[in-house]
Amino acid sequence: MRNQKIIFPFEKNPEFINDLRKKVDEYFDQNKKSKFGNSTIVLQSVFMGALYILPYALMLSGVVTSVWGVVACWLVMGMGMAGLGMVLMHDANHRVFSKNMTVNKWLGKSLYLLGGFPPNWRHQHNTMHHGFTNIEGHDEDIAPVGLLRFSPHRKLHRIHRFQHIYAWFFYGLMTLSWVTVKDFVRINKYRKDGVAPFNKKYSTYLTDLIIAKLLYYTFLLVLPALVLPVAWYWVVGGFLLMHYLSGLILTTIFQTAHVVPSSEYPLPAGNGKVENNWAIHQLLTTSDFSPNGKVLSWMIGGLNFQVEHHLFPNISHVHYKNISRLVQETAQEYNLPYHFQDSFFSALKGHWKMLKDLGGQPVVVGGELKNSVSPEVL
Repeated sequence: MRNQKIIFPFEKNPEFINDLRKKVDEYFDQNKKSKFGNSTIVLQSVFMGALYILPYALMLSGVVTSVWGVVACWLVMGMGMAGLGMVLMHDANHRVFSKNMTVNKWLGKSLYLLGGFPPNWRHQHNTMHHGFTNIEGHDEDIAPVGLLRFSPHRKLHRIHRFQHIYAWFFYGLMTLSWVTVKDFVRINKYRKDGVAPFNKKYSTYLTDLIIAKLLYYTFLLVLPALVLPVAWYWVVGGFLLMHYLSGLILTTIFQTAHVVPSSEYPLPAGNGKVENNWAIHQLLTTSDFSPNGKVLSWMIGGLNFQVEHHLFPNISHVHYKNISRLVQETAQEYNLPYHFQDSFFSALKGHWKMLKDLGGQPVVVGGELKNSVSPEVL
């Protein structure tokens, strides 16, 4: 299933996305706005960058010397790390931070500072997740380690009945997985899958990946361990704490948009065709939350507007709030769903419920109770 070519029937109900794109284009033309980032995203990036870099500078310069001060710095860095990922890195790697593509290219490399590998992220997120949202065997965001079950089409194990309790612990390990083994696993997987250009420039990418990891560990672990006036294990502990907090924030934000009771998990037919065109598919598999949460939206790079982001990944997140009304109204005009939760708490509750449902039978798919696809319960 992983190598199956997925086909979205564009000829089926194309009116919705064509009409919506026209309305969105008119919004930007009438208001004389660019679809790229503006001063808001610059301010967000500076703020999140300060949260990530200043605590590090305070520790290495000797301003912060106490154990608990060092721990506090790592915690703040964890929040800054998640913020930079959601605000600057995310938009830059979607090529929408700036209208200058060179700026986007170099700011996209900020993922190196967070311990990740930009080429892997762009393929996994931009191509696979956005292209094949919630499609088993293609969207890696719903294919975590075996202890977690994010899709009704994956094998069901007895341990999954408790995943709504223990999943949150594993969420905190997400970015730690990035900086240790996951990037190496992915680069090898993409080469074996024949993904261009990984299959042609594997040695170049592998060398780049190894050097990036060595530099990251040198600056984030070795240097602090040599300089800080605390035992080395406090440095290691702080590093792990930073990643744990960042991973918990990032995973929770992303999963509350796709692994929720309203989400569907379409399976392609034998010829690879899915039932709906790509735009309608995004409506069926994605959900917004906290549409009026201005502070939350500012802090998480507008990722509470996931429906808008999935329909318009070529538009910066700073505009999602303004175009969300157009998306909702147009979806209603065409009798299509527009899923959202009023608050982040409601989204968390929905995700918790979905985890519980996916851990047993029956499961909630697209708002209806259904049995999963004949899982083998072990």
